[in-house]
Amino acid sequence: MIVVMNNGANRQDIDQVLDRLQSLGFKIHLSEGVERTIIGAIGDKTILNEVALEAMPGVEKVVPILQPYKLVSREFKEHSVVKVGDLEFGGKALHVMAGPCAVESREQLLETAESVAKSGATVLRGGAFKPRTSPYAFQGMEEEGLKLLAEAREKTGLKIVTEVVDPRNVELVARYSDILQIGARNMQNFFLLKEVANIDKPVVLKRGQSATVEEWLMAAEYLMAGGNYNVILCERGIRTFETFLRNTLDLSAVPVAKNLSHLPVIVDPSHATGKWQYVKPMAMAAIAAGADGLLIEVHPNPAQALCDGPQSLNPENFDSLMNDIRKMAAIMDRSV
Repeated sequence: MIVVMNNGANRQDIDQVLDRLQSLGFKIHLSEGVERTIIGAIGDKTILNEVALEAMPGVEKVVPILQPYKLVSREFKEHSVVKVGDLEFGGKALHVMAGPCAVESREQLLETAESVAKSGATVLRGGAFKPRTSPYAFQGMEEEGLKLLAEAREKTGLKIVTEVVDPRNVELVARYSDILQIGARNMQNFFLLKEVANIDKPVVLKRGQSATVEEWLMAAEYLMAGGNYNVILCERGIRTFETFLRNTLDLSAVPVAKNLSHLPVIVDPSHATGKWQYVKPMAMAAIAAGADGLLIEVHPNPAQALCDGPQSLNPENFDSLMNDIRKMAAIMDRSV
């Protein structure tokens, strides 16, 4: 539920409501605005007398949240901006995360990082731990890959986003990265979500291949219920009957998620299409649909990539994409 305090509520009024809710076992999220304070309360509603709560000094009204995702709901909060250093996801600026599917070598990563930074990306993506369908496929460089990502950050100033796949490695990955990524395969790995919820780092949460929007938002609820409110949703395509592309990019999920939730939403057209030729048109469409950013795979030589080469842009194609993104952003009254 949400407790809305009136304009005249003072610190004592707010503290009394907080004490009352906490004594009943509710988890509290306090949002103090310029004009009024809103208190989000998560817990067993049946033990609370709403009439009595509304009678407390400074309380304007008590509003129930009907959706199963409470903290993620737009009823709980109107709009969230997730900060990553000096970057803001969910603000006016669009941010592009770009880089290879997997960190393969120091030369490959640094060359990619320098090229995407020059073209205008603000975040470097790269997988150090790679969950693969085949046990014989390249599984990533693990901690050595994380060290290379940190080196690339030092050389370029780009923030780092990389995937965490195992609850046992959450602290290790967080030590090197600026943003943790929960991949599509792990969207409902609830043990992993609970571990990541304890880390004070922003999280990119990818939608599962067969997940509904509600299941996606409920996964975000796990992160927020555990204490991590810095969640960025990522649509990356879902599995349908169509086989020409790797997945079907559900662009309708962008406005739907932004209507149901206060969280920023980005789009990964690389994994959605699986073919580099279609990344640019889907990236443009994602911005038109209201996405707050993009996740793009870039490799200096896609033909020799150890992972997802067919969907990776080379540096020249990425630079061309960034030029088009700037044009589309201007149309949508956004900046890059």
